[in-house]
Amino acid sequence: MAQYVSIHPENPQQRLLQRAAEIIRQGGVIALPTDSSYALGCHLGDKAAVERIRAIRGVDERHLLTLMCRDLSQIGQFARVDNATYRLLKATTPGSYTFILEGTRELPRRVLHPKRKTIGLRVPAHAVTLALLEALDEPLLTSTLIVAGDEGPLTEGWEIQDRLESQLELILDSGNCGIEPTSVVDLTGAVPVLVRAGLGPLAPLGLD
Repeated sequence: MAQYVSIHPENPQQRLLQRAAEIIRQGGVIALPTDSSYALGCHLGDKAAVERIRAIRGVDERHLLTLMCRDLSQIGQFARVDNATYRLLKATTPGSYTFILEGTRELPRRVLHPKRKTIGLRVPAHAVTLALLEALDEPLLTSTLIVAGDEGPLTEGWEIQDRLESQLELILDSGNCGIEPTSVVDLTGAVPVLVRAGLGPLAPLGLD
C-alpha cells in the first residue's frame, strides 16, 4: 500500500524528501513529479525494483531507463563527457532533455544499452525532483509513468493512487505535471543528433 503525500511544488518539505530518500534506499519504487511528466523511480543498484518498474510499464530489458542526476558533476561521474559535451550540458541543464551518453564503469551493465554501452541521463528542471536528488545524494533510475496498455503518462497524483496504490511504496503529489516528453539527444558522436523532439527547446543544441 503506497504512502500518499502532497508535496509543495516549489518549496518541498524536507521531512517528506528525507522519507522518500529512505524508501528508495530500502528498495522501494516511488512515483515522483518531473518537469515533463510523472515518473517511476528506484535505486540505481536495486535489480528487483528495476524489474518492478518494467512490470508496471509492461516493457522488457530492451527498454532502457533514464538516470536522473542532480547536477553536471553527477553526470560526469556516470557518463563520459568531453569538453565540448560539457559546455553543451552546462547550457541546457537543468532542463527537459534526456541525453544519451556512453556510461562509465560506475553503472551496472544491466542499465546500459547492451551493444552501445550508453544510457540516457537528465537533470530535471523541477524543484521537487532536484531536492529529492539532493536528499538522496545519488542518482535515481527512472522511467516515464505510463501504465502498461496506456498511451500516455498519468498526470495527477490521485490517478496514480487509483491505478498503482498496491504496486508502489510512495506517491509524491505536487499537482499536474503535464504529458509532453523530454527532448532526447544523442551526444555520443561528433555532433548532437536529435532522437526525439519534445519539451526541451532545440535552439541551444543547434538543432532547430
